[in-house]
Amino acid sequence: MSTLDTVKLTSAQIAWRAAQDIEDGAYVNLGIGFPEMVARFQVAGRRAIYHTENGLLDFGQPPAAGQEDWDLINAGKRAVTLNPGASFFHHADSFAMVRGGHLDVAILGAYQVAQSGDLANWSTGPGGVPAVGGAMDLVHGAKRVAVITEHTTKKGEPKLVAHCTLPLTGVACVTRVYTSLAVIDIDAGRFVLREKLAALSLDDLQAVTGAPLHIDAPVQDLTVPEL
Repeated sequence: MSTLDTVKLTSAQIAWRAAQDIEDGAYVNLGIGFPEMVARFQVAGRRAIYHTENGLLDFGQPPAAGQEDWDLINAGKRAVTLNPGASFFHHADSFAMVRGGHLDVAILGAYQVAQSGDLANWSTGPGGVPAVGGAMDLVHGAKRVAVITEHTTKKGEPKLVAHCTLPLTGVACVTRVYTSLAVIDIDAGRFVLREKLAALSLDDLQAVTGAPLHIDAPVQDLTVPEL
């Protein structure tokens, strides 16, 4: 096991960190899979209104086991509950909300993120989904696009790269990346380091990042609770 494996954040901790930056009252879409976990960590005293592509606005926490209503699901086919005032609508209306710029934040997963902000989060290779899905609308419809991801692939290769080599979901769309090792902004075509795990040196982090890391302000420690 490498040093990175012993210190890196868990998926829940990455999702927790991303949730801290969701503003009170924000309309938020969470990508299918890992990003859905962000909804579990809504900050006390804030209320985000979660949107799902299949036509639901303002869903709540997952139901208790055995209490699922399978007519109430998110885009990832996971059971959800409803908050007071929640609404249902046609799939086309859901995408009209996305394309019309009515979402404040979209949080997605990624295979690769380029220093330009380009995002690749789909693939037609082995095990891939043969379509980009709604992500291509989200990355250009939401006012802010963030990514949550492991810092490297299972093979130890960087997921933050100079140029994406996989099919693009969107061009110059990502503004912040929350990884298992750091929080990194994308600004003027550069990766700008904001936070990193205290156990890692800058050289350690740069060694597993596929493009230069820039620093324009003091780098904060990436601190998360045990989850």
